[in-house]
Amino acid sequence: MKNYFLLLFMLFVATCNVSAQNEPSTGTFWHPNPAVYDVKHALEIESLVPMFLTGGYHFALGYRYKKFRIRASVINGGTYNAETAGLKNSSAEFKRYYTTSPGVFLGYNVWKNLEVYTYLEFHTFEITQKSTGMKKDLKSTDSGLGVSYQFFIGKIFYVQPGLHLYLRSNNSVNFGDATYNIPNADVSPVIRIGARLWKKY
Repeated sequence: MKNYFLLLFMLFVATCNVSAQNEPSTGTFWHPNPAVYDVKHALEIESLVPMFLTGGYHFALGYRYKKFRIRASVINGGTYNAETAGLKNSSAEFKRYYTTSPGVFLGYNVWKNLEVYTYLEFHTFEITQKSTGMKKDLKSTDSGLGVSYQFFIGKIFYVQPGLHLYLRSNNSVNFGDATYNIPNADVSPVIRIGARLWKKY
């Protein structure tokens, strides 16, 4: 009789172990299962937080379908001088500020959370001549390339550092005694903080 009960107990333990092995693991906080990059659909919000430190703002809403992501954003740079990001022909005599401007981004995850993307941003820059304080607006449609990585903190929040290359055609604005020529290219590091509001695997 004892052997009978022992045999039943061993069969019960073995059955529980097999069931536990067959159940999918939820992973850990830092390494959830399924992985965050395996989503089929997701809705995300994010912000380029340094803009708030200069009195401006930035908000973006994104939708992910598998490896593709499309985002719409609006930016205001406050007192951030974007002229310092210009390549080659940036000017020390002028300052360039982002006024409220929209943009659209299209990206693709090439590996895990590593995203490459292109974009169109419809900027209105406020150009300020340092010597006179005179200000004029200059409109520019900027395209370019970006690369960034989403570092998730759990399944919802993420930090996304990256690098942007902005490209634009020749454009200028006249200040009477001087002419401002906007740089044809800017290079700018970025860091965004975001949250995944909804997801479906």
